[in-house]
Amino acid sequence: MDPALLHLGREALWVVLLVSAPPLLAALAVGLVTGVVQAATQVQEPTVAVVPRLVAVLGALAVAAPWIAARVVQFARASLELLPRIAP
Repeated sequence: MDPALLHLGREALWVVLLVSAPPLLAALAVGLVTGVVQAATQVQEPTVAVVPRLVAVLGALAVAAPWIAARVVQFARASLELLPRIAP
């Protein structure tokens, strides 16, 4: 395999991990808090668990959107610049 192609694949995985981190961490934090609150109050309503996580994920995406877009554009630019080295 071409080392440039392996580098591109590695970078793609790294970008996916970085870009997905803010909403996942927000959902994790809010999920833990709502889980503790549900356990303490013994309220087992499913919407109490889902709605705060959804709001947290949407908020995290809204806050991190410029950074996410910049990372994806940077990766796309680097990928397109690397294309002549990979293609025969």
